[in-house]
Amino acid sequence: MSTTTVAAPLTNSLTAGKLPKHSAPIVLLASWLVTGAVFLIMQISGGGSSFNITGTLFFGTVLYCIAIYLLSFFVEGGRKAKDRLVTALVTAAFVIALIPLVSLIATTVINGLPAFLTPTFFTSSQRNVVGAGGGALHAVMGTLLVTGLATVISVPIGLLSAIYLTEYGRGRLARAITFFVDVMTGIPSIVAGLFAFALFALIFNDPGVRFGFGGAIALSVLMIPVVVRSSEEMLKLVPNELREAAFALGVPKWLTILKVVLPTSLAGIVTGVMISISRVIGETAPLLIIAGFTSSMNYDLFSDRMMTLPVFVYTQYANQGSDTQAYIDRAWAGALTLIVIVMLLNAIARLIAKLFSPKLGR
Repeated sequence: MSTTTVAAPLTNSLTAGKLPKHSAPIVLLASWLVTGAVFLIMQISGGGSSFNITGTLFFGTVLYCIAIYLLSFFVEGGRKAKDRLVTALVTAAFVIALIPLVSLIATTVINGLPAFLTPTFFTSSQRNVVGAGGGALHAVMGTLLVTGLATVISVPIGLLSAIYLTEYGRGRLARAITFFVDVMTGIPSIVAGLFAFALFALIFNDPGVRFGFGGAIALSVLMIPVVVRSSEEMLKLVPNELREAAFALGVPKWLTILKVVLPTSLAGIVTGVMISISRVIGETAPLLIIAGFTSSMNYDLFSDRMMTLPVFVYTQYANQGSDTQAYIDRAWAGALTLIVIVMLLNAIARLIAKLFSPKLGR
């Protein structure tokens, strides 16, 4: 009597008990859909006027962490489930951090785009305008002039200070500079405005002094410590081997810094400068104190009041006239213009860093 033995089916231990490759994004999308359906039902039953997209994304992401852990636990086991849970928590932290940013940009675009697209917004000022109409040309030019001059003042001072601290600084002077830079990093912006106002009020003996150059000085007080700190960290990242190789060839130290250290760290320095510009371009308090506000065009940084975009947004919202909606729309459009300017500056910075960073060959 012959017996036949049936072999057990072969299983691949490397693929058995594993979730599909794209299971995580599918579970995340499903969690958002489920949470969105719940919020939609609550909106319909409660008679709400708008769908809560922020709550949908937040609670959907939290639901995703729970769902992916349980799904992985029953399919792949506890060890793999813990790994997926940590990965899900990192993803959730990223999504939750993006929610306020995306919500802010979306709200600004939705509310500011109608006035932003009007033909007169970038071609006229608010001179003799008491209701609808007019534009923000005077504020845009004021922001570009004041911020540009502040950058011209701050970048050389900040970069040279960073070079001194990194390449030459030793002893008490270097420690004192580092201490004061740290203190300046944390000062409130209004203090910088009061400093500039008090300085020029004493120089000109005029308690009502208001002009764009004073605003540039106030912004430079805020920019310099950011430029120093970011440039210093970038210069420290340059390998000492590059400096030593230049010294071995007989290159003097100043030329080594100019030809080796600065080009190597240029991308990071430009990024730090853009961060400092983004830090001050939206400041309102110091400019309101020393630069003032006006509804007319002013291209002269050294004479009379000068309007800037942050102050324009503030005054349009705070000093509404009879046509309230027109003032609010202009305020949102001014905020949108600020965001667009910062985005353009960052794009230009990335392009400059890419063009002038050292090319590494093999």
